[in-house]
Amino acid sequence: MPLSPQHATTRRGLLLGTAAVSATAFLAGCTSNEPKDKTPAADDRPASADTPGKHVTIGFAGPQADHGWLNAINDNAKKRAARYSDVTLEITEGSNDTAQQIGQIETLINKKVDVLVVLPADGKALTQVGLKAMRAGIPVVNLDRIFDTPQAYRCWIGGDNYGMGLNAGHYIGRKLKDKTDARVIELAGLDNLELTRQRTQGFDDALKNYPNIKKVARQAAEFTVESGQAKMAQLLQAQPKFDALWNHDDDQGVGALRAVEQAGRDDFLMVGGAGALAAFQAIEKDDGVLKATVLYPPTMAASAVDLARALAQGKGAAGLAEHEIPASVTLYSAVVDKTNVDQYMSTGFR
Repeated sequence: MPLSPQHATTRRGLLLGTAAVSATAFLAGCTSNEPKDKTPAADDRPASADTPGKHVTIGFAGPQADHGWLNAINDNAKKRAARYSDVTLEITEGSNDTAQQIGQIETLINKKVDVLVVLPADGKALTQVGLKAMRAGIPVVNLDRIFDTPQAYRCWIGGDNYGMGLNAGHYIGRKLKDKTDARVIELAGLDNLELTRQRTQGFDDALKNYPNIKKVARQAAEFTVESGQAKMAQLLQAQPKFDALWNHDDDQGVGALRAVEQAGRDDFLMVGGAGALAAFQAIEKDDGVLKATVLYPPTMAASAVDLARALAQGKGAAGLAEHEIPASVTLYSAVVDKTNVDQYMSTGFR
């Protein structure tokens, strides 16, 4: 599934990330208005008890929800908007075709929505339509996959792919720090995506801190259950002995775990990525190789709605001294294991 201004990103799915609960806590109150009612996941965060502000129409445009993480992005946006009596959410059908998504955003611009939230199928390809909205006086909240220029958005919010790999590497490093000649392998995502390269770089940089650990194999999959199973089967056949696996994506991790079960292997620990409900449940059950997952939080879409509402109402972010919302918000890639999985269970996506 994604580029911060520091680590720009794209994503087929952008994928699979929450620490959004902690990283976006200050955003929940940024609009200083009263929510309608309480819903799960990102909406477990507190909202201000002040009276509603002026009515805001938010246009929301994202890619096609062809992946669990992307579907969770849409759900989080809808649920967050539904909390507020002063918000109307105009949501597009979503498309991975850039021309079609541009057309959908232009329709929202023509409707004169108050603010736009855009998760582009391709940040570079959609930069011009972001610029068009900004020039029309419609502020843009750029969600995760970043536009080519900051002139195309007022605020960027998204995940940290480098941080995912870094935290996965340190988690594995701490688990194996006392093991001599430890061996690890990596099941990456699509290698043509910048986000995949960032996750691998973060992982490799973390492992430099553990001289007893060597990465002995890496295989790229395609963020799907089928590819995860096929590529993991190849890794298992080629590597009869290793101590840990870093898998970039919990969706492809479902397939990877099938391959592990079919091979009858239980002699290593596995760390996943993104924060799927199935991964949380497996971690809680603790009867297999999956011991942790590193978040890439889809709750960022809920926070994007908060930011959009604040922008349209001329408010800042609660908890910060500034009168304006930040120019960018990078979410933290928390590691979820058996010790804290209960805290994050409600944020898991299907």
